[in-house]
Amino acid sequence: MTAELRRIPVSLPGQAYDVVVGEGLLPEVGHLIREREGLGKKCAIVTDSNVGPRYADALADRLFEAGFHADILTVPAGESSKSMLEAEDICRQMIRAGHDRNSFLIALGGGVVGDLAGFAAAIFFRGIPYIQIPTTVVSQVDSSVGGKTGVNAHEGKNLIGAFHQPRLVIADTLTLDSLPDRAYNEGFAEIIKHAAIRDATMLDRIAALPRRGAITELVAQNVAIKAAIVVEDEKETNGTRALLNFGHTIGHGIEASAGYGVMMHGEAISLGLLAAARLSVRHSTLPESDAEKLRSLLGKFDLPLTLPAPIETDAILEALSHDKKFRAGEIRFVLLRALGDAFVSGEITLRDITCAIDDLRA
Repeated sequence: MTAELRRIPVSLPGQAYDVVVGEGLLPEVGHLIREREGLGKKCAIVTDSNVGPRYADALADRLFEAGFHADILTVPAGESSKSMLEAEDICRQMIRAGHDRNSFLIALGGGVVGDLAGFAAAIFFRGIPYIQIPTTVVSQVDSSVGGKTGVNAHEGKNLIGAFHQPRLVIADTLTLDSLPDRAYNEGFAEIIKHAAIRDATMLDRIAALPRRGAITELVAQNVAIKAAIVVEDEKETNGTRALLNFGHTIGHGIEASAGYGVMMHGEAISLGLLAAARLSVRHSTLPESDAEKLRSLLGKFDLPLTLPAPIETDAILEALSHDKKFRAGEIRFVLLRALGDAFVSGEITLRDITCAIDDLRA
């Protein structure tokens, strides 16, 4: 093993796994996977049309050297691939290639691939192991960790899915170097979210970062926050994991009503974070200066600060009506008391949300 790595444990009872973060880990993938117990020798690599041509063949070669046989399955890049149709197609391709319950699956790509491939793993032969190899900022700091898998429905994002924890997550931060600026920047919406809900000191570290630079330590810090929250509340039964939804209630509504693929996930979440911060000023104890600090950091990474006029408020509210956070008609909305101190409020009304959305147009 030549690459320096950091191991962050996700210590879930009976299904613990490590998130391995470092630069230059892809050549070591075969060795890292071989350390895992209970995996068969046959696997499928699910990737997309952007990431696959860059990394999939080399990954299959490294797996072969480690004693695994890998089939490469490629889906079109983009949010439209997070669908039941693509999940079914992955399962059918695996059946035709001779995979069974002894196979495992590898998700190689960003959040769309991770969610889709994880869901396919959850339903193929009623569940097979899978490994996450995230290649974007969003997926490395957030979506690859925690076992939430799923696809979108016409009515909303991530409405069809399952909890299915990976056996291992391998985050090679060198893969981030190939990202276009827009795709790189969108990941900082999730990084800023983590800081806002759990570690306010991280905000100053983010402010001091160059626009693009080595962020391996920052990725590891974010993974540690996500892992700790997942261990506290794996399936959102006590409210702790719901804190990760800060900015996502309105953000998902914006993403869906804009049309998937029009706005990147982190761009929509940026607007959701601003709206949630505004609601935290009005309905909690968040100082105005702290809301402005979040706004400034989002702006540093060229994330949207105003809602595009074509995205109608009624369309956002319609998308919100299908959101999982609206339980039995009750709105569960994450607010901040202060930076680093989040809580779930049951006091926010649809009128409050409508005003917060309208404020985004200013």
